[in-house]
Amino acid sequence: MNAKATVHLGEVASFVRGITFKPDDVAPVGSEGTVACMRTKNVQSELDLSDVWGIPASFVRRNDQYLVDGDLLVSSANSWNLVGKCCWVPGLPWKATFGGFISVLRSDRVRIEPRYLYHWFSSPRIQATVRSLGQQTTNISNLNVDRCLRLPLPLPPLPEQRRIAEILDKADALRAKRRAALAQLETLTQSIFLDMFGDPVTNPKGWPVRLLAELGVEFRYGTSNKAAATGRPALRIPNVVGGSIDTDDLKRVPVSDDEFERLRLRDGDLLFVRTNGNPDFVGRCAVFEAGRLRAAGFSGDGFVFASYLIRGRVTGDKVSPAFLREYMLGAEGRRQMRARCKTSAGQYNINVEGLCAIEVVAPPIELQMRFARRLDLSEALKRSHRLALRTTDRLFASLQHRAFRCEL
Repeated sequence: MNAKATVHLGEVASFVRGITFKPDDVAPVGSEGTVACMRTKNVQSELDLSDVWGIPASFVRRNDQYLVDGDLLVSSANSWNLVGKCCWVPGLPWKATFGGFISVLRSDRVRIEPRYLYHWFSSPRIQATVRSLGQQTTNISNLNVDRCLRLPLPLPPLPEQRRIAEILDKADALRAKRRAALAQLETLTQSIFLDMFGDPVTNPKGWPVRLLAELGVEFRYGTSNKAAATGRPALRIPNVVGGSIDTDDLKRVPVSDDEFERLRLRDGDLLFVRTNGNPDFVGRCAVFEAGRLRAAGFSGDGFVFASYLIRGRVTGDKVSPAFLREYMLGAEGRRQMRARCKTSAGQYNINVEGLCAIEVVAPPIELQMRFARRLDLSEALKRSHRLALRTTDRLFASLQHRAFRCEL
């Protein structure tokens, strides 16, 4: 690649803003007179089509507001750490548009290969740059389109772009296989849950139902102190991933001795995400397991947690933390969590009162403990796959870095 062949993003691509509509306008996707509408929830590592809304086709005023194969969906109004997140738009089973909190980055295909643009825009360096350009309001950050369009982009000839994109596509396929394996393990965990306890919606085994408040000793918000070079290791939203604690990108927060005693995490504590720009992330939870953290080289008794998380400390004679985690991550737990969310300035929130009001089926504690033991093997496999995925992600990021520095 010729290192001097550089253009501004706006010379080879353009942003298209999404449409606006109200919740009352939403209809089932595929309904007569509607088009599919993508929103923030659908912008994941790959386009998530598990929950797509339909809206009246009359809301789409211009042809460029319809998605085409090869577009990039970009989160344009979200939490700071999610602004700029993007995914590739493949061929879709419906005619589709996109909502106002996301934008489309559309390439000029005469000058730039769409997959090349996707790999460049989704690379860690560009994603970090796009986030840094965001315009922050009280609770939300907005994509700064004008500054993004001025970003310099290496632009070799189209045949070279296609060669680079093909190399990155092959490497990316390995990451996709790892993610698919993790998704299968998550499905296995829920299958074990349903086999042992039945569907919580219908409760076919007639288990008693308790409020979450009755099962907990304490629910507490975390520290709002800012991260610093020294202090206690503090778990934040990015550390609560896939039902587990992820210690990548771990920050430290200075806290007083009194605050440390109040916020110290103990083995079996549950951490719930209480605020996010994506409603499906609110209520995401994980169990703090001190033994596993010690095995990873950390002191298991020195952690605190940040203010966007809620700590739930439960009574071990009434509910198993592993059981409660899987219940809350399942369909019924998610439904109740979503019903109790409130929204403000584009952010979705749940407070302690809303969390405590969630109803939980309560099988005998002995059966819950048996379930926790059955999970041990699948949890070990999950940890192994997550470790391999992190390694693959790092290698892929290095490959992207080399690709756009003319080193492939």
